[in-house]
Amino acid sequence: MSNLKGSLYLIPTTLGECDPMDVLPITVKRTIETLDYFIVENEKTARKFIKVITPEKLQPSLKLFKLDKYADPVEVATYLDACEKGISVGLLSEAGVPAIADPGADIVKLAHEKGIRVVPLVGPSSIILAMMASGFNGQNFAFNGYLPIDTSEKKSALKNLEKISLEKDQSQIFIETPYRNDKFLQDLKSILHPSTKLCVACDVTLPTEYIKTLSIKDWKFENPDLHKRPAIFIIHRN
Repeated sequence: MSNLKGSLYLIPTTLGECDPMDVLPITVKRTIETLDYFIVENEKTARKFIKVITPEKLQPSLKLFKLDKYADPVEVATYLDACEKGISVGLLSEAGVPAIADPGADIVKLAHEKGIRVVPLVGPSSIILAMMASGFNGQNFAFNGYLPIDTSEKKSALKNLEKISLEKDQSQIFIETPYRNDKFLQDLKSILHPSTKLCVACDVTLPTEYIKTLSIKDWKFENPDLHKRPAIFIIHRN
């Protein structure tokens, strides 16, 4: 019996509705062709993506393990059992790359603890692509995830990030729930210093892509429709 373990492949997906092969390398397709075991956030969208990438793959052969906020930790701990038996598993992101602003990080941690090889595949990250396109300091930046919903807490958090940006020359990246984007942009305009620069990157890699960097004082004349569109916000205070 072989003692070789299977690998955990970190498989990126598109950031929205577009031809996957426009933004994903052929390596992703080749990897999916070799796998039947996948850890996914949403089974329906995962099956759809796999079918688009590899239409010849038989859907009944797929073994999908659900990883979302409702997943039972005891059950999740068994998701890499196949790797222990020599079978490779794919960790499939819902959008973009796995384990970055994504629940897959816990699976990657588990793989390292079990001595399972982790193989990250190249794909689009809205965070990195937005940072690339912002014109801000790419040598020093921080991703802060979601900011508080409470107005006073949000204001305090933004003022603190603005201060850190000024003191450390550090770009500050954050996201918001898509249906709150328009309100959030208005909050940024009213809370941040007029000279602070803000980059808004929306629908990155999609036909409707919108990326713009302006000072807060100039953003007051811009009102893009961001409602329910995935967006990245980056600030930098010089």
